Amino acid sequence: MAITQEQVLEALRNVDDPDLKKDIVTLNMVRDVTIDGNRVSFRIVLTTPACPMKEMIHKAAKNAILHFVDKNADVNIVMDAEVTAKAPGKFALPGVKNIIAVSSGKGGVGKSTVASNLAVALVMQGAKVGLVDADIYGPSIPILFDVVNERPLAINVEGVNRMKPIESYGVKLNSVGFMAAPDQAIPWRGPMASKALNEIISGTHWGELDYLIIDMPPGTGDIHLSIVSNVSVTAAVIVSTPQNIALSDTKRGINMFQMPQVNVPILGIVENMAYFTPAELPNNKYYIFGRDGGQNLAAKLGVPLLGQIPLVQSICESGDAGRPVVLQEDTPQALAFRSLAQTIAQQIAISNVHEPQLS
Repeated sequence: MAITQEQVLEALRNVDDPDLKKDIVTLNMVRDVTIDGNRVSFRIVLTTPACPMKEMIHKAAKNAILHFVDKNADVNIVMDAEVTAKAPGKFALPGVKNIIAVSSGKGGVGKSTVASNLAVALVMQGAKVGLVDADIYGPSIPILFDVVNERPLAINVEGVNRMKPIESYGVKLNSVGFMAAPDQAIPWRGPMASKALNEIISGTHWGELDYLIIDMPPGTGDIHLSIVSNVSVTAAVIVSTPQNIALSDTKRGINMFQMPQVNVPILGIVENMAYFTPAELPNNKYYIFGRDGGQNLAAKLGVPLLGQIPLVQSICESGDAGRPVVLQEDTPQALAFRSLAQTIAQQIAISNVHEPQLS
């Protein structure tokens, strides 16, 4: 008996997306079903290329066809992705689906390192990514991406002069650090800084992006308020370290985003320098700054702990060399950043599915 498209779709209704809690047919994730004898082909379109459930969904879909349709079927599945976005707000950027603010309550916790490795990790998993260095106090993205001497070019887009971002490791970049020589101070007052940052964010021709990451200045202040007032930020990621003083500042940073006039959802906390792992003992963890500080704070505040990044010398060395550590082979630190990227993409997708969305 010939296999029909209706049989295929009915079988795939038994496959649920574990995050979205609905079957993949109802979610319109099954596309382009074709049948040629006992060969069944279709695409499964995920909500992010960084989906950590990709292999599980692929296996479940194949098993559903073999179990409910024909145990001898030749099943060919193409895994694809279309990153979703909430319906555009008043200050949406053209072509940009999601804007993620990476922030910290204080300086020195590795916020820029997390932002840069997150951006590269998302690119490695197939996403289109941009990164804004909005840290006027210490712009480090040019160093971290080995583009210190680069400068954005002016291009004409539909009759308007825009900045063309610098590209490195597949990430589109713009930074306040490009506005001056590497050793030159930028003595901006608050209004000047806010205006310049808004121009960098809104005046750059980003093209089509799945994620635009903004590396925010440390602390809380008028620059933060200016950015979230002029750009439709999808969610904020808060970077901290395990020490009590850092966690105390993290609380203030979270409270700022939760203020009624700001109202940016908190995606969760990233605990950087969570433990020390010696290169010669990659399976050992030494909690030299305290243990479970980020986990306990996340539980107290009711937000997820998105990931824990180890304290490893190569993270610093890679940053200084302008080659993000996530590009390494399967080292613990590279895997930690890749896992973090998957988790953040996953949480963004879950958040978007509960809102009016675009794809």
